[in-house]
Amino acid sequence: MSIEKLARQTVQELVPYESARRIGGKGEVWINANEAPDCSEYQLNCDRMNRYPEFQPPEVINAYASYTGLNTDQVLATRGADESIELLIRTFCEPGKDSILICPPTYGMYSVSANTCGVDIKTVPLQANFDVDYQAVADNLDSVKVVFLCAPNNPTGNMLDTKQLKQLLESAKDRALIVVDEAYIEFCIDQSQVELIEHYENLVVTRTLSKAFALASIRCGFTLAQPSVIEMMKKVIPPYPVPGPVAQIASQALSTGGLHIMEQRVTTLNALRREALAQLDSLECVTELFPATGNFILARFVDSKLAFATLAKAGIIARDFANKPRLENCIRITIGNKAEMRATIKALAAL
Repeated sequence: MSIEKLARQTVQELVPYESARRIGGKGEVWINANEAPDCSEYQLNCDRMNRYPEFQPPEVINAYASYTGLNTDQVLATRGADESIELLIRTFCEPGKDSILICPPTYGMYSVSANTCGVDIKTVPLQANFDVDYQAVADNLDSVKVVFLCAPNNPTGNMLDTKQLKQLLESAKDRALIVVDEAYIEFCIDQSQVELIEHYENLVVTRTLSKAFALASIRCGFTLAQPSVIEMMKKVIPPYPVPGPVAQIASQALSTGGLHIMEQRVTTLNALRREALAQLDSLECVTELFPATGNFILARFVDSKLAFATLAKAGIIARDFANKPRLENCIRITIGNKAEMRATIKALAAL
């Protein structure tokens, strides 16, 4: 028997998630992974590198609870928001019996994590304007234990309607968790759904330090929910999910000074995003611009293959979504620094 045949059937058939780093590319301007264009400096104390870290480092949990206005028993630190996605599926879905529900086009890791866990996937496509079809989601909750909604949605940028989300939470009560993925929420913080956690036991919000906090490299994320959900996830999460160096850096990033730096970064990137939107809108090669709410813009081109090749020739690596259903001729552009955005617009203007 080959090693391939030893693997689970679902893994043999699995199409892995293609991260930006996995896809790769050659160039000097990287606007393909929704990373921040700058990096802060941090101090590390190496005195306890020989010891296992705290299961949930108090300094990190306390800081993030304070930042979000929640209690510490409503916060779980994970290895990026990606671990939270898989933990939720492993904790609440019975393989071969339960399902998750997703609303494509959206973040690809929801379906990959479900497949690796042997959990079925139901899909309720986004509406024509790429907003969530809340009634259709509510009508398709049979066998569903976890619903994933991304806001800002990656890659389309759409946000959630709080009134309709509340109605969905009521419909899903005692049936399913509604998970709101807020990886990019710092760029539109006034539209966060965190305040609803107090009122809905089946609401879960996932967050990350990878985007606005410019800490993609340390892989630190958070799950926010009522204590009953957090306690169930703590039964499943590995024993040391937050490495010591990660905890040190995260706590510095969540300090008063660190939060101020993050907020300044958000202000700068949002201004650059508005400028880039106006410039893209003036280009004849662009036919549609999607809602821009995170640190990225999804644009539809007359010929995305030509646009992508033109960017690549200029040493600019963007993210191609043209092969995704309903996203024909679409390219996602991360908001980089001023020089990177200038180079990107200049390359596209040549078309």
